[in-house]
Amino acid sequence: MIENILNFISGLTPFWIYVVLFLFAYIENVFPPSPSDLVIVIGGSLIGTGTIQYIPTLLLTTIGSVLGFMTLFFVGSQLDRKVVRAGKIKFISLKALEKAEIWFNKYGYLIVLLNRFIPGTRSVISFFGGLSELDVKKTTLLATISALVWNGLIIYLGIIFGRNIQLVDQYLSRYSNVIIVITIGVTLFFVIRYFWKKRKALKN
Repeated sequence: MIENILNFISGLTPFWIYVVLFLFAYIENVFPPSPSDLVIVIGGSLIGTGTIQYIPTLLLTTIGSVLGFMTLFFVGSQLDRKVVRAGKIKFISLKALEKAEIWFNKYGYLIVLLNRFIPGTRSVISFFGGLSELDVKKTTLLATISALVWNGLIIYLGIIFGRNIQLVDQYLSRYSNVIIVITIGVTLFFVIRYFWKKRKALKN
């Protein structure tokens, strides 16, 4: 897959390379899963060959990431909470909503700041951030910082390891797997603690 993507992007003019990078950065947030990180790494490798430039690549991928994040944030913010609580939206349970509200009331802006470094949850974070009515300006700023740092990092990896993108892909995959395992572990911990406290309260 890496070679196919690389061959496709390499055959484009610089203008269309920027367009593809922007679109992948946007789509990854709205319609996951998407190999956007890999595509951005490939963009970094093309910077190393002089095909495209670093600053436009960083800016366009960051703008795409933020716009994608804020798209689902907007969708979440427009949902009537009463409709969700009434159970009319099947893919959002009342328990999931309540847990999300608790998490976002405590850690919402920190989660937004770290969203790009938590693969597999970016869309969920943006959606529930909107549903939890986080401040739009603050959320946009933190999402921008997160995207700027993450994209800058993986673009740099693409520049450094441009001739061995497979190696970068392997490291990104391992990183994603580790973070997903940690996320599941932390989630299970809080779920178990919640039910344990609930059971203890019933006994008392």
